[in-house]
Amino acid sequence: MGVDLALIWAIIILFGILMYVIMDGFDLGIGLLFSLVTDKEDRDIMMNTVAPVWDGNETWLVLGGAGLLAAFPLAYSVVLSAFMLPLIFMLLGLIFRGVAFEFRFKAQDHRRHWWDKAFIGGSVIATFFQGVTLGAYMHGLPVVNRSYAGGALDWITPFSIFTGLGLLVAYALLGCTWLIFKTEGALHDRMRQLARPLVFALLGVIVLLSIWTPLTHSAIAERWFSVPNIFFFAPVPILVVVAAWCLLRSLNRDPHAGPFLLTLALLFLGYSGLGISVWPNIIPPDITIWDASGPAESQGFTLVGALLIIPLILMYTAWSYYVFRGKVVSSEGYH
Repeated sequence: MGVDLALIWAIIILFGILMYVIMDGFDLGIGLLFSLVTDKEDRDIMMNTVAPVWDGNETWLVLGGAGLLAAFPLAYSVVLSAFMLPLIFMLLGLIFRGVAFEFRFKAQDHRRHWWDKAFIGGSVIATFFQGVTLGAYMHGLPVVNRSYAGGALDWITPFSIFTGLGLLVAYALLGCTWLIFKTEGALHDRMRQLARPLVFALLGVIVLLSIWTPLTHSAIAERWFSVPNIFFFAPVPILVVVAAWCLLRSLNRDPHAGPFLLTLALLFLGYSGLGISVWPNIIPPDITIWDASGPAESQGFTLVGALLIIPLILMYTAWSYYVFRGKVVSSEGYH
């Protein structure tokens, strides 16, 4: 029996996307929360909690895109054809945010507010269009003769708009709990108060998506609610409730890393639910990872490089977070 290269590459790409969501999610979340904090010193602290690591977080996005091209060229061509506009908007948001991130530290006081607004706007745009793309992807893509057969604006649906708004809530909670973990004093207390309504908002998003998705897609409803699948997958919603309850309880104490780790658990469970809904399709509703798989020679060649580079990425990422561990205070700065 040969090695299933398509399965290995699917796992690598799923892992890369998950790492991006985790590591760039709280980064974008800080930008979303920026508009709620007006004090310059607090804004500087918020920036400094991610300044040493933010640009490395997006390595995972590059890995996921390059892996998709190398291992599943059909999926790459279809996804880019279907989502060209929202992906361009997302990248423009990331570029705007990155430029603003560096320039606000160098700007004169009377001009800094322009870069703050660019940082907020870039974070909102990048997050929203990531969510829109996810919602449109879940809705399914028409493929005829191995080419995308839909329109340029088919990604605009009520469901995709809702997933875009939902991801804003998720990233805002992730950024909020990251700041609880990395700050102290008044900013820490402010984020602790803000986290509770964000938890309930995220639970509302999860509940609505959990109802809306199976009602819209019969195949997904069959996947979740048929016997014996319902018994296998029941732990996912149960664990969502448990994680949310533990998160709310941790906010009542003297929280530090706990709320952030529990928010990561909520996002991981949501990501798992997405995987359960579409697996093994890489182009919903009916093109599997094996259908979209590239030549085995290409997959094998690029797999060697991936298996060499991924451990290095993990090591330098872990080292950078270790070096810049601990609370960030106003007397310390990255720039």
